[in-house]
Amino acid sequence: MNAALLVLVLPLSCALWLLLLQRRAAWLVLLVNALTLLAALQALRSVLQQGSQHLQLGGWDSPLGIGFSLTPLSALLLVFSALLHLLVSVYAARSRHSQTRDSDFWPLSCLLQASLAALWLSTDLFNWYVTLELLGLVAVALIIIAGPRAHAAALRYLLLSLAASLCYLLGVALIYGEFGVLDIARLGEYPFDSRSSRVALWLMTLGLMLKAALWPLHQWLPAAHASAPTSVSALLSALVVKGPLFILWMLWSRLAPADAAQQAGLLFALAGVAALLAGGWAAMRTPWLKTLVAYSTVAQLGYALLALGLLLHWQDPGLSVALWLFVLAHGLAKVSMFLAAGEMQATLGSRRVLALKGATQTMPLAMFAFTLAGASLIGLPPSGGFLAKWVLLMPLLAEPQHWPWALAVLLGTLASAAYVFRVVVLSFDRAEPIPADFSPDRFAQWLAMLPALVVWGLALIAEPLLRWLQEVPW
Repeated sequence: MNAALLVLVLPLSCALWLLLLQRRAAWLVLLVNALTLLAALQALRSVLQQGSQHLQLGGWDSPLGIGFSLTPLSALLLVFSALLHLLVSVYAARSRHSQTRDSDFWPLSCLLQASLAALWLSTDLFNWYVTLELLGLVAVALIIIAGPRAHAAALRYLLLSLAASLCYLLGVALIYGEFGVLDIARLGEYPFDSRSSRVALWLMTLGLMLKAALWPLHQWLPAAHASAPTSVSALLSALVVKGPLFILWMLWSRLAPADAAQQAGLLFALAGVAALLAGGWAAMRTPWLKTLVAYSTVAQLGYALLALGLLLHWQDPGLSVALWLFVLAHGLAKVSMFLAAGEMQATLGSRRVLALKGATQTMPLAMFAFTLAGASLIGLPPSGGFLAKWVLLMPLLAEPQHWPWALAVLLGTLASAAYVFRVVVLSFDRAEPIPADFSPDRFAQWLAMLPALVVWGLALIAEPLLRWLQEVPW
């Protein structure tokens, strides 16, 4: 558990230090992120060898104390978030076009990482509220770094995030008023069959879906993610929206009674299908490159919501494997897509998709990274996206009556292919004459390529990864 606490303490200490002294901020954050990744790997190793670990902060037992729990899933998510933070911080420090090199990005990114670590480790409804508030406020501050053009999108995000927090907090208050405890393990011993407890669950669900930009509460996301600096867009899309999804999964899989979970699961699954189609359609129609990538986040979160919904509707814990595989594969692919899109947008001097005409000739590395990441979103084998989709499809194809859900996955795949190949086909067109002083940043393009290679490399460890995830006590 000590290693897991380091994952929280290191970035938090770094953020506080940078608030006082910002000299050599980038190099300090890079060092701290590397140490945080090592600590997260040690935490994962520890939980694999010793099993789940629990800690009551300050020595106070539940219900007064704040409890942290290191489980196989939380350890995996700690490694995942630490790895992506390290990749994005290297890009922010080295890219010539980074808007975050000499800004408040560094302490804010550390606060974001610490907030996520606390969220993955927490097992308390109120502690989750605190971490959600920190995530939302830090995310808004990171968007504002882009300057005045991002202020409207950041303000909308802030107001909706505060409204979501109020919904969630009201649900927490109702639960505490009825049961007197907020620890998730102790709450699991109580029946959530009263009207107030079910209203509380739906209030918290409303707030979490709004914070996670799950359909139909996603309208704030495209503008916020598209107007943010490239490094920030990558973190928001890959990590920040996954925190509320984690809490949503915990609430409905640990607290909700079976009948309520089955009814809610059907609604979640239908919302997931709608997200696949609506997000894909919007991505196909938008003329702006980063907005296209942002809408693809809305669409791809539909797969996770569909997996969560079917998990609850069928009471099948095995679908948790598909859910978290989608989270991992989407996070890696989305970092690659945003870094590649942002680099091409800055180098070519235009935010439009049409500016990528001939990009395979002018910026082949960035375009190849974008294509690799997009292929994983489509689910082409043997990428991580294909692995997640295959795990989801297996129970759908096993029973003839489940064909509508399998058809929905197929339609979502076709929509993903349409907006990805829209960019790829354009990039193979003949490029305009290249100016003599045209010199794209090759190192930044390779950084965009790295997470795409990692998501395709998941195929190399597919068998042990699936075996381990299937043995995890969900």
